[in-house]
Amino acid sequence: MAFVVTRKCIGCKDTSCVTVCPCDCFHEGPEMLYINPEDCIDCEACVAECPAEAIFHEDDVPNEFSTDIDLNARMYKVHPPITERNP
Repeated sequence: MAFVVTRKCIGCKDTSCVTVCPCDCFHEGPEMLYINPEDCIDCEACVAECPAEAIFHEDDVPNEFSTDIDLNARMYKVHPPITERNP
């Protein structure tokens, strides 16, 4: 299982979550961030750092954002990894 960035990230993209990730799982798209589910170790460090409250464990993603699970799994592959906070 992994954590998922939901569409609540659109318009925020704060990147505070990126700096606490021990596995560098985040990838940056033009509108939001994505988590690589293959590398995520379920440490939950990113959840508390997200000001938009956009990150959920895969099993706890609200129904309205359920398609974001697949979105993360697809989109991290086409966007570059991000390991530092954006200014």
